[in-house]
Amino acid sequence: MIDTHAHLDTLCDIDRGVDKIILAASSMKDSKNNLILGEKYPEKLLASLGIHPMENQDSPAELEKLVDENYKKIVAIGECGLDFSSDFDKEKQIIVFKKQVELAQKYKLPLIIHARKAVDETVEILKEYKNLSGVFHCYAGGNKRIKKIIDLGENWYFGIDGNLTYEDGLVEIVKNIPKDRLILETDCPYLTPVPFRGEINSPKNVEYVYKKVAEIWGMSFEETEKIIDANAKILFSID
Repeated sequence: MIDTHAHLDTLCDIDRGVDKIILAASSMKDSKNNLILGEKYPEKLLASLGIHPMENQDSPAELEKLVDENYKKIVAIGECGLDFSSDFDKEKQIIVFKKQVELAQKYKLPLIIHARKAVDETVEILKEYKNLSGVFHCYAGGNKRIKKIIDLGENWYFGIDGNLTYEDGLVEIVKNIPKDRLILETDCPYLTPVPFRGEINSPKNVEYVYKKVAEIWGMSFEETEKIIDANAKILFSID
């Protein structure tokens, strides 16, 4: 199993059953910490660097410098994107997002996309660039936007989290996502799946998201794991 989106301060209790963990960054602080953890546990933890759209203090120039110095040590840029769920400065969000898209393009790295109430706007920006890949983390675009993301190209994926275990509407969405475009996440410490909903989430709980997908697909856990892990390995160039 691969948890393709986790926020960790320390190693924590992550070993049970999880082969790899992608460390998503929300800020410069997270980005630097991800590098430290990735270097300390290279067989388990894979670092991403990025600035979340709701982080208004961090400098994209500082991120660019960090990526330039460490691009060989990371597997993705993000999480980055647009969040129009509040009145937060949309123009600044777009500027910071585009800088990160350009970094991903420069170093041929996938993007970990955060798009909340802004999937259409995010897709339109991504269409301005060529040779991109990535995942719409914690996909929340509904059934009607699945095709828009698929149309971005064969290297775009949908990230699904623990809320799949308690949101019936998300179950219907997963049924419509092509099997070869799905990867799974915890977004820990958030979105803890049933049966631990309400507790702090951990990468090991990605198991319950895999189990729910296997149920939806009507396949064995082993068959499901093989497909999902293959998708994650392709996107993040995992050996």
